[in-house]
Amino acid sequence: MTYGFDEIRVDEVSAGTVITLVFNDTIKKQDFEYFVPQLETFMASRDKIRLLIELRDFNGITPGALWEDTKFGFHHFDDIERLAIVGDSCWEKIMAEFVKPFTKAAVKSFDQTQLDSANEWIRS
Repeated sequence: MTYGFDEIRVDEVSAGTVITLVFNDTIKKQDFEYFVPQLETFMASRDKIRLLIELRDFNGITPGALWEDTKFGFHHFDDIERLAIVGDSCWEKIMAEFVKPFTKAAVKSFDQTQLDSANEWIRS
């Protein structure tokens, strides 16, 4: 099975825990089934996290994945302090606008060329 989910990284910084999720191609429901348990393990031992999502060569999100993302947002409405979405072709802006009603996190989108700025913002 191929996943759109590619990588998870966890960094402890002075501002808190930063978790980076990297996606390639299309996000599918199976991606959520794969990475959410890992993410929730990290979240269980922390008050709040900061989440950086990188969308590389991104082609969209399936309806099943969109539903999983909505459920995740409702379940973790108050667990994410900051959310940065990095991508290209305007996907990052669309995704950022979509998730805002489902989280109390400060949400910001960045173009792929602004990855350094996204990393700086998520860690500040």
